[in-house]
Amino acid sequence: MTSTPTEPDQVPGPELPLLSAPADGLPPVVADEAALAQVVAAFAAGTGPVAVDAERASGYRYGQRAFLVQLRRAGAGTALIDPAALPDLSALGEALDGVEWVLHAANQDLPCLADLGMRPTALFDTELGSRLAGLPRVGLGAVVEELLGLRLAKEHSAVDWSTRPLPEPWLTYAALDVEVLVPLRDALAARLEEQGKLEWARQEFAAVASAPPPAPPAEPWRRTSGLHAVRSRRQLAVVRELWLARDAEARRKDTSPGRLLPDSAVVAAARAMPRTPQALAATPGFTGRASRSRLSLWAEAVAAGLAVPEADLPAHQPRGDGPPPPRAWAAKDPEAAARLSAARAVVTELAEERGLPVENLLQPDALRRLAWAPPEPLEPDAVRAALAARGARPWQLDVVTGPVTQAMAGAEVGQDAPAPG
Repeated sequence: MTSTPTEPDQVPGPELPLLSAPADGLPPVVADEAALAQVVAAFAAGTGPVAVDAERASGYRYGQRAFLVQLRRAGAGTALIDPAALPDLSALGEALDGVEWVLHAANQDLPCLADLGMRPTALFDTELGSRLAGLPRVGLGAVVEELLGLRLAKEHSAVDWSTRPLPEPWLTYAALDVEVLVPLRDALAARLEEQGKLEWARQEFAAVASAPPPAPPAEPWRRTSGLHAVRSRRQLAVVRELWLARDAEARRKDTSPGRLLPDSAVVAAARAMPRTPQALAATPGFTGRASRSRLSLWAEAVAAGLAVPEADLPAHQPRGDGPPPPRAWAAKDPEAAARLSAARAVVTELAEERGLPVENLLQPDALRRLAWAPPEPLEPDAVRAALAARGARPWQLDVVTGPVTQAMAGAEVGQDAPAPG
């Protein structure tokens, strides 16, 4: 690693102490029912919040299931559980019913924990709390440094957690992640209390805990990286057929789709539209062993995309129930474009004044939908109801309702947006 020279008037700060070993030693991995029963009893008898984390094998295995679950609670210590051997952790979930769970970036881990039968009734999300507190960096390591003055080693964050047996350094890394979460929760709660934002955070955490599972995307192939470079509907059909073939093969092999064929190769094939396996083999991205070993499968998918009837070709834009892309508003509805511009400006200023990201003050989609189809009459009570129906929390409504209403009303009559109060 290259060091950065300090400025002449700067004094290097002290090196933060590195957390290198769990305080209670590294516990054994729980991989049988008898050991799990002991963990359930211990955590049921513990006190205070419980720190929870999960490790997935993203980039290695198909899907987002957990391959290690870590927990820590006062009076119970740390537990490392192998969900590959114990796919039903509902008894542990029941033992923690009513206990506050502490997670970092809870939305990432809650789906795979729910698959194991573990669902929190209350939580504290240290990543979300860090955003509300206005911290400049919200990764776990950065927040631990900022608030606890400790350094976490993160070199094992992207390893293949489906490996068995799991190496001891990886397990140490996993145990340390939950060791810092409850102290971090306490430090963040104190910071949020000082800023007058603790109630905001409680509302946000409750929304995360009670949120239903996200609906699967209607057209998941549209998430292909680099899709913006694909211009024609015929090329989109090739992307779709390649994506579907790759997804089915990845599911069958239990491997990450990108390990079979990278997104860049899918896009390259769609743009080139090769007519033969030989031409496909010469396309960028199809020279690797994993890609070439399934060349006939990919060639069949390309051929299927080329054969899609004209009437069945995918649309340029995904289907949806929302307004059109904002870049088209000026031509389609200039008044809506003016409302959105004014409302965005005022929400941005409100967020800056309160030291938090704009998207945490109000979801951009909610603001777009409001600007495209505002209530009539455009009055604060109606705006508040419309935003609440789209998921805005009470604290957000208290901050934005009046200024957004004024800004949009002013835009409709061509006035400058008023300064937020």
